[in-house]
Amino acid sequence: MNDHSRVAIVGAGISGLTVAFWLQKAGVNVAVLEGEQSVGGTMRTSLADGWLVERGPNSALETTPLFNEMFSELGLTEERLYADPASNKRYILRRGSLHALPMSPGAFLKTRLWSTRGKLRLLKELFIGRGTGEESIADFVQRRLGPEFLDYAINPFVAGVYAGNPEDLSVRLAFPKLYALETRYGGLIRGMILGARERRKRAETAKDRSRMFSFASGMQTFPDTIGKVLGDRVRLSSTVKSVRMVRDGGENGAHRFEISYERGGTVRSLSADSVILAVPAHVASGLIRVFSGRAADELGAVYYPPVAEVFLGFREDQFNIPLDGFGYLVPAKESRSILGTIWSSAIFPGRAPAGHVALTTFVGGSRQPELLERGDGELVQLVLDEIRSIMGARGEPVFTQSIRWRQAIPQYTLGYQSLLDRLESLERAVPGLFLCSNYRGGIAVGDCVMSGRSTASRVEEYVAGNRSLHHKHSHAGL
Repeated sequence: MNDHSRVAIVGAGISGLTVAFWLQKAGVNVAVLEGEQSVGGTMRTSLADGWLVERGPNSALETTPLFNEMFSELGLTEERLYADPASNKRYILRRGSLHALPMSPGAFLKTRLWSTRGKLRLLKELFIGRGTGEESIADFVQRRLGPEFLDYAINPFVAGVYAGNPEDLSVRLAFPKLYALETRYGGLIRGMILGARERRKRAETAKDRSRMFSFASGMQTFPDTIGKVLGDRVRLSSTVKSVRMVRDGGENGAHRFEISYERGGTVRSLSADSVILAVPAHVASGLIRVFSGRAADELGAVYYPPVAEVFLGFREDQFNIPLDGFGYLVPAKESRSILGTIWSSAIFPGRAPAGHVALTTFVGGSRQPELLERGDGELVQLVLDEIRSIMGARGEPVFTQSIRWRQAIPQYTLGYQSLLDRLESLERAVPGLFLCSNYRGGIAVGDCVMSGRSTASRVEEYVAGNRSLHHKHSHAGL
């Protein structure tokens, strides 16, 4: 079987779906090839006995107006749920006790999360100059804010966002907004003050105050709805085996792409003017090797640490402490076996049956990847022991579910810019080939949506240029 589609998108995670959504809206003929039996990639939700379990992202931040545009088009505006304001409260574990992150100068002065010495060290930040050369997040924060702030603020935050270690990640690429405060304003405190003033003048909202949201039926609602809109443009259970470029001949150097994929035990092919690879780095690596062995090697080397998610359901009366926030993060200094716990039922309604609470705990990551070698029963017990120790949980959970991601989140490590530069060079060398996934441009849902939108614009421009070129040469041959 062979058919022609103007644009082929490999992968129906949120990046690929966003590209497809905007292209079909612009009238571009698209075909989306997805190896799994459903769309959404890691954005999966499961429902069982009144428990709603997020098997990927638990929520998203409204960091871009694209969300509102898409939700309006998709009819999802009424389905969106904003997080309970109480979930702005976040805790950090120190010496076995939970301490709320201070949200005001007064709370900062009173908190026991940092010592007096650690707090005074923060004042020195005003007098520290700009860094030189590439720095890890750990080096950057230690230089500007001191070791205590690194250990009991940034280290657990990096584990919560990337499941990574601050010593390994590039501050410029993994936390570009933090890095920009130094490059633009000369410092973090100065940048926060001056940046707030500038935003007030422009009547803008700071991105760190973006509202957190999900949907009544969970995050999978988003990709599922895009999938329904795309309809038969999405081909599920279609595993792409290869992508190759075929020259059309002639002096204009025109070419197209032939995509070979397997579906229902049959190998099929799809011809396209442009191909977008919206799949994880290790999958994209195999597909681009025909174009560049070096780019394929670098892409294949991107590290995705393993992460396990353990979802536990309890009765409310099994806890004495109030679940009055987002949850807590665990610094590496605490030598615990978990990265942190989200109090899922305190953030959004409908995550647990009445009279119950839902907790989502994460294990492994770059900090302790070896823990993923344990069986499900061992992981549940490990998490339960920590929940009892940290939160004083009594008795056994009434519901348990565990999920494993062998390759969870791409790590933007030191030296990562060389890979990004190589991928840009590849796209220039192979016109019509585009790479769009969370190993580029940010790992958050909002980052993926923005990358998908910008990729769609670039593809649209390329397709329009191709069309004009074809039209011009067609007439030249008359």
